Amino acid sequence: MATINIRKLEADLWESADLLRQGSKLTSNQYCMPVLGLIFLRYAFGRFKLVEAEIQKNRPVRNGRVLPVEPSDFTEKSALYLPPEARYDYLVNLPTDIASAQLKNQSGHVMTSLGEVVNNAMELVEAQSEQLKGVLPKDYTMFTNDILSELLRIFNNSALDEVGGDILGRIYEYFLNKFAKNIASDDGVFFTPKSLVKMIVNVLEPKRGILLDPACGSGGMFVQTGDFVNQAGMSANSAMTFYGQEKVEYNAQLCLMNMAVHGLNGIIKSGNEANTFYHDAHNLEGCCDYVMANEAVICGLTPEKARNIKEFAA
Repeated sequence: MATINIRKLEADLWESADLLRQGSKLTSNQYCMPVLGLIFLRYAFGRFKLVEAEIQKNRPVRNGRVLPVEPSDFTEKSALYLPPEARYDYLVNLPTDIASAQLKNQSGHVMTSLGEVVNNAMELVEAQSEQLKGVLPKDYTMFTNDILSELLRIFNNSALDEVGGDILGRIYEYFLNKFAKNIASDDGVFFTPKSLVKMIVNVLEPKRGILLDPACGSGGMFVQTGDFVNQAGMSANSAMTFYGQEKVEYNAQLCLMNMAVHGLNGIIKSGNEANTFYHDAHNLEGCCDYVMANEAVICGLTPEKARNIKEFAA
């Protein structure tokens, strides 16, 4: 297999998707969440196939028939089960004339556009994960069938199967950061550079316990911590408990999707109750093993480590 240039793949995918954005006349803010949702769905499908193949190995046989794979099999492996209508290959192979296919959503209504079918897929995924309920984008009817079909095709690039799930997570972050630069001037929200996040995690060296990010944004602290713990030979979801606060609900959605893309579980609160200047939304005062932030919102650390974090966050 030829070596894949990941940076070129990221840039090519972004250029293709952004050309469609320009053609759709949507703003970056409108376009961001639906596109990240499709990347998430593509990642979930890739991981689904890998776990399904693992489950199928040495599958028990009953009455001469191999037992079918069940959603509970995926739960046991900390993976997300995808119903057939939420799988990426199902979506990209739909007929051009959606109305003629007489497809019905969960409520039994016949769907007449590709946007409705993708919305239904997102609802089916949410039904499989408590953490994702109400989080995934479901506004795909704002796209024409042609543009949405082309977006699905862009992220069906065969190279994504070859590079694997970790790289798809990186591509998700690449898109997130590209959108962040476009959106930041609109709402005053800025994302901490990955290099700074990595430096903070390397200073603290989290191994196990409770981690709070009181201004979690898109969840970079959690993802980098997860990578750090996993590389140490442990399971991040077993060793760490992740809590986040994020005043901007839109960013909290991005955080939960970002964590899901990287296979992480967490409890994220958003809105006015999660304004860290006024509220300890999780009642964690004095309970945290680690607090990570890109501002001087640092508590519960040893004085030495707190000084280090403040230097890097300055």
